[in-house]
Amino acid sequence: MTRNRNDRIDPAHRGEPPAASADGATAHAVSRWGSGLLFATSWISGVVFATYIAAFFGGTLLAGAGERWNESLPGLHDPATPMAIVAIGVHFLTGAVLLLLGPIQFIGHLRRRVPALHRGLGRLYVASAALAGIGGLFFIVAKGTVGGTVMDIGFGLYGILMVVCAALAFVHARAGRFGQHRAWAIRLFALTIGSWLYRMEYGAWFLVAGGVGTGRGFTGWFDAVMAFFFYLPNLVVAEWVIRSTRSRPTPLASIGSGALMLFASSFVALVTWLFIQGAWGRRIASGLLTMSS
Repeated sequence: MTRNRNDRIDPAHRGEPPAASADGATAHAVSRWGSGLLFATSWISGVVFATYIAAFFGGTLLAGAGERWNESLPGLHDPATPMAIVAIGVHFLTGAVLLLLGPIQFIGHLRRRVPALHRGLGRLYVASAALAGIGGLFFIVAKGTVGGTVMDIGFGLYGILMVVCAALAFVHARAGRFGQHRAWAIRLFALTIGSWLYRMEYGAWFLVAGGVGTGRGFTGWFDAVMAFFFYLPNLVVAEWVIRSTRSRPTPLASIGSGALMLFASSFVALVTWLFIQGAWGRRIASGLLTMSS
């Protein structure tokens, strides 16, 4: 089998389109600024969420008060199933690592200037993704999710996809197929932000629709949809991103993309602030206080 030599070149440097018009350049700049704003807003939100995970779940566990995990989700910490506690603990820990490291891996300037850092963090990232997926899967097998069969299937598929994408991103990087590596890394990133998006989307639904379709024990029709929706659309967007790097969009598409990203940034900022004012901020403080007392 022949290897395409372009696989060894960063996709950002392949297939450069011809010089754009002034209008096209302006529209492209608008899209880039929109992308940068969404990137920064999402990263900040992800860092806040990762802090919540580390402070509340890690802090209460270190203080010997792991039963307080059930304040977040009933039945999460059950002494009758100690291996399930270990599995979900690994899932939480590695999930926080993914939220913190993921965006760093897509900073092109850093990737080109310090490739050793990119490779080192990349190994940690794919290992964390694999462990997060395996930990989640083990928890489902050992205990099952609070939402029953539908949530078991949805979350189980999510864990399997994370492990597969992590493995393929690593394999292609090791083989020097950097084009395919980048594609699988994008798919993996789209999946790893799923746990964060799960909260964002639920927050938006309660904000807009008042929680219609949600039920006790996550048994409503909206809960069933969300068991898959928090990650499958992400993969669709990831495929669009992978293919869009091969051609320059039209000025109209660039402006539309910039406007959409501005709206998405505002949405992420608003919902993150609401979560901080609600559960996240209170539990971060509570976890830190519990650990220090």
